[in-house]
Amino acid sequence: MGRKQIDLPGKAKKMPPLFNREQYMKMKLMAGVAVSVVSVMAAGTDWPQWHGPNRDNLSTETGLLKQWPEGGPALAWKATGLGGGFSSVSVAGKMVFTIGDLGESTCVLALDFDSGKLLWKAKLGATGGGGGYPGPRATPTVDGNLVYAIGQFGDLICVQADGGREVWRKNLNRDFGGKMMSGWGNSESLLVDGNNLLCTPGGQGGTVLALNKKTGATVWRSKELTDKATYSSLIAVDIGGVHQVIVFTDAHVAGLAAASGKVLWQAPRAGKVAVIPTPIYKDNQVFVASGYGIGCNAFRISSTGGKFSAEEVYANTAMVNHHGGVILLSDKLYGYSDKGGWTCMDFKTGEVAWRSQKLGKGTLSFADGRFYLRDEGSGTLVLIEASPEGWKECGRFSQPERSKAKAWPHTVICNGKWFVRDQDLLFCYDLKQK
Repeated sequence: MGRKQIDLPGKAKKMPPLFNREQYMKMKLMAGVAVSVVSVMAAGTDWPQWHGPNRDNLSTETGLLKQWPEGGPALAWKATGLGGGFSSVSVAGKMVFTIGDLGESTCVLALDFDSGKLLWKAKLGATGGGGGYPGPRATPTVDGNLVYAIGQFGDLICVQADGGREVWRKNLNRDFGGKMMSGWGNSESLLVDGNNLLCTPGGQGGTVLALNKKTGATVWRSKELTDKATYSSLIAVDIGGVHQVIVFTDAHVAGLAAASGKVLWQAPRAGKVAVIPTPIYKDNQVFVASGYGIGCNAFRISSTGGKFSAEEVYANTAMVNHHGGVILLSDKLYGYSDKGGWTCMDFKTGEVAWRSQKLGKGTLSFADGRFYLRDEGSGTLVLIEASPEGWKECGRFSQPERSKAKAWPHTVICNGKWFVRDQDLLFCYDLKQK
């Protein structure tokens, strides 16, 4: 199947620099690709951050396999030596980025897109932690020639994409008095919005923090909102003509003015133990979900005379999503619910369309009319139609060389390839139809 195994060397190799910002913009204009709301510079169908350019986990890839052959799609390459942890990957240009525990340091790693060979690694922070599940759990964010990453102990760094040289560093706990809701460590994936890098240290100093993305200097902090940080990642949206950031804590769902951190609206919404999934926004409605029996909520956000308000549309246990994620596609929500299994439900009303227990609890990703599912226990990978009518399976196979750890990293489909991370290993599958 054209399989290549790559053992990462101990020393990084010198590589050519990435495109600069002007080149990226020219390429995007030529391709007719719109700049995403989070202002991430990425060419073609790159996946430069957690859940893609728009943080909706919807890949724009086409021409992919509609049915898998026995044993799954062809393996393009396999990289080893990524270290422990649960981080997913981001992709920009011809580079793949992830984070792993290596020796005495958690490191940001850059791999070659075509071969999986190590290009460089940069020290991030201490290893271990994770409350029994050691290792990093965030996904790097790429913006032009800068890469941002956060470790499980709150270490936050900015490094250059063309070589990994450190530009600046902070620690959310030591520098900002950060406070998490529970003990599994910092897990959010950082958000670039315009000139700012946004993150959630949590605590009395303010839940959300904006740093200058080039220098690390503090721009603002949300002193009106002082909830603890959760494991959920921020999203940036426009509501009522105002650009804002949506944060999901263990006590609220809130919208903050992206320019100042001012609270525009907030809705009480208590979570238990660990609040993890990324919020979803469409047409003035915000959807959130979490596990431990809590379920999901939808809020309608209104604006009158520049004043915002949030009204609950529904609250139920149709989608008790722990950490596998929920995807919105054509007004239907898809994801695994601890109550009922794989679930399709209506975004506007909260009514369930179908459920299936043909695969255990896990993650999902979307591309070209299909959902890519991954069982967190067995590591089994399944392809199904993205259909509101029911479970329509298009293939399944067992991940090779399965580790003993939970298969928590979300998989990524980008530029015809499918990336599946399992601790020290990264599998890259070829999805293109021949």
